[in-house]
Amino acid sequence: MKGICVLGSTGSIGVSTLDVAGRHPDQYRVIALTANNNVDRLFEQCQRFSPLYAVMIDERPAAELRRRLADADVKTEVLSGAKALEDVSVLPEVDSVMAAIVGAAGLLPTLAAAKAGKTVLLANKEALVMSGPLFMSAVTESGADLLPIDSEHNAIFQCMPANYHAGHRAAEVRRILLTASGGPFLRKGLHELHNVTPDEAVAHPNWVMGRKISVDSATMMNMGL
Repeated sequence: MKGICVLGSTGSIGVSTLDVAGRHPDQYRVIALTANNNVDRLFEQCQRFSPLYAVMIDERPAAELRRRLADADVKTEVLSGAKALEDVSVLPEVDSVMAAIVGAAGLLPTLAAAKAGKTVLLANKEALVMSGPLFMSAVTESGADLLPIDSEHNAIFQCMPANYHAGHRAAEVRRILLTASGGPFLRKGLHELHNVTPDEAVAHPNWVMGRKISVDSATMMNMGL
């Protein structure tokens, strides 16, 4: 039985993680769930999985969640604040931490989990983009296991030889090619890209991701990140 902490349980990756946990109740116990401000979804998750702890960033939604759980006679303890994210990531009952908080907000709890020697399931790349050497040093020193969950990173991970880690001599894999559509500029030639506008760049045909991430996708900077 593995104890899991899901950082960002109300987002798409967190929901998928809990779907897997719910299908295998003999293998996974949900210890802690965290969310930004989605009280409704976190309340439903707490009702279903009865975690020991639930964390919300701000105290106001945390107080609302606390009241609703008490009314429903759910014993989950509700915490609030950024420090609480770190606290639940290093609980002794936690074996694995799903790091699915978007952006910089997920760095410190994910780093805390790495320092504590947890199995870190890394679903966002910000922790490595912002603090790659520091983060990887923490993983090495603590003996933590780091598994990439985001689709592109996991695909690369599956291509590598068994037990491969940074610094090994290249073996079996000669090169890995990353491809991308370029989002709204899929059908445009290189000579046409000089005159594209920001509004065109954020008009992704399939996803609504916010302006920054949409521009990264359109320019394929996300592949570099």
